[in-house]
Amino acid sequence: MGILSGKSIIVTGAGGGIGRASCLVLAAAGARLVVSDVAEAAGRETTEEVNAQGGEAIFVAADLASEEAIAGLVTETIETYGRLDGAFNNAGVEQRNKPLADLTLAEWSHAIDIDLTAVFLCVKHQVKAMLETGGGSIVNTASSLGQVGLAGASEYCAAKHGVIGLTRAAGADYGPHGIRVNAVLPGITRTPMIARLSEAPQLSAVFDRLRSRHSMGRFGEPSEIGESVKWLLSDDASFMNGAAVACDGGYLSI
Repeated sequence: MGILSGKSIIVTGAGGGIGRASCLVLAAAGARLVVSDVAEAAGRETTEEVNAQGGEAIFVAADLASEEAIAGLVTETIETYGRLDGAFNNAGVEQRNKPLADLTLAEWSHAIDIDLTAVFLCVKHQVKAMLETGGGSIVNTASSLGQVGLAGASEYCAAKHGVIGLTRAAGADYGPHGIRVNAVLPGITRTPMIARLSEAPQLSAVFDRLRSRHSMGRFGEPSEIGESVKWLLSDDASFMNGAAVACDGGYLSI
């Protein structure tokens, strides 16, 4: 029996990277998954991979820019599994790598809409469902950049700082009702995109400098983030609420 055995859990941004790896980790721990992504083909690939490895998962496409879509995602979870026990709100967009004054309002708004407002809407509808069944656990993806700044990432840093504040406040709101809300703060993680960029000769100096900021001397693997998420979603983390948990190879410690 895994530590998530029988628990129904939504994972957003599950089409690749940390989301896909986390789905595999959670399924191996016994979770029944609702895999969600705006990229339907990628999300279905994750679902097929989970089921091929003996897990249980369905796919629900959802554009998290839409509150209606988020509400529908929660409704479909309940219709399929009878209840919602947990959620990993992982979907997001990356920074534009532009100085603040070069950002357009549209670029700023897009980052805030997806990286922060969508997390608010997910938590809003998830806690409503969990209140009906006596509790649950929610994990939001923030970032190590939710606690420090980085040049060229003002919109991303602002959103991720916001996710941490939202997480803490939501934990205070709903901890008394048996709903824990925590955030995981990844450092640089070897998603397919980061792996590709880090191997580009023209970016080798940049990634060497970033690697040196991680006291473990390497970047993280997506499954390592998934293991932290698994624990936070489980009853083993029953006294964790409103926490911002760094899984960053020591990035914030240097």
